[in-house]
Amino acid sequence: MSFTLNDLPLRDDLRGRSPYGAPQLDVPVVLNTNENPHAPSPALAKALAEAVADTATGLNRYPDRDALRLREELAAYLGHGLTAAGVWAANGSNEILQQLLQAFGGPGRTAMGFEPSYSMHPIISRGTGTAWVSVPRDADFRIDVDAALEAIAEHRPSVVFLTSPNNPTGTALELADIERVARAAPGVVVVDEAYAEFRREGTPSALTLLDEHPRIIVSRTMSKAFALAGARVGYLAAHPAVVDALQLVRLPYHLSAVTQTVALTALEYSGELLGAVADLRRERDSLVDWLRSEGFSVADSDANFVLFGEFEDRNLVWRRMLDRQVLIREVGPPGWLRVTVGTPEEMVAFRDALLKATGR
Repeated sequence: MSFTLNDLPLRDDLRGRSPYGAPQLDVPVVLNTNENPHAPSPALAKALAEAVADTATGLNRYPDRDALRLREELAAYLGHGLTAAGVWAANGSNEILQQLLQAFGGPGRTAMGFEPSYSMHPIISRGTGTAWVSVPRDADFRIDVDAALEAIAEHRPSVVFLTSPNNPTGTALELADIERVARAAPGVVVVDEAYAEFRREGTPSALTLLDEHPRIIVSRTMSKAFALAGARVGYLAAHPAVVDALQLVRLPYHLSAVTQTVALTALEYSGELLGAVADLRRERDSLVDWLRSEGFSVADSDANFVLFGEFEDRNLVWRRMLDRQVLIREVGPPGWLRVTVGTPEEMVAFRDALLKATGR
């Protein structure tokens, strides 16, 4: 008997959709998903193993439902006068975004974003029954705030997504632009700062706006700067009322005891981990200079990745790179490719493969 997805009583608005998916291929140089290339140090790995072993003896009990200690430590890490009451944690920033849309989006409501941007914003919006409105960025991948305000006035979104630094372009937002959007938006404004730790010196965070703008929510992750992509830890900072709202939609005991332990241990090693971030920033800036010297167009980046182009056939370049065992990402506007900043050795391999793939 033949039975397919089309035979299931799937929601009509999900029919024909494709799931999120970046290629996971077994090649020596993987530079396509913005992971931190530096594995935990032996000291951190040992500390993680010991902490998880201690936690294992209590796995017959449910974890702290509210992850209070983790939220306290995340608040201390962020600073800005935050306390646990204004911080929330979940399984990756994607679950944070999902919970926000469950609380503030849903059927009959609209979310808005400025694309190209993080592809999960519209996917999670639609998955929660929230209508999605896309507003295009300008030619240099920045947000035209006047156009944004017009779109907000027209669509009255319940949720507005601002991504800074933006994925896949790497561009950061000015605080004044965030404030203008926040003053105009009728609902909440989610500033997705997944790559905040990689910002160039002097680039501000929306955390500085929380006191004056209680509807601004800053989303963060431990996947990137803290090199914990495999642990799935995301968090947000916001007015405590926002945290109260998320408690209404989060699943009970949603963050495992092991996850909480791993995150707490990593925070103890934040100095070491952020030192590696400084190295990646320098490698990124060197990569941008090199790409421009070779005649490529490059978007200014405040993240741990670089968007570059422009190619008549970007898929051909992507495939030629893969033939040389270097995996990058075919994403963003037509004609552009994105590369994650890797180790110095990985970037040497990337440069060599790119020159050969483009006939330079």
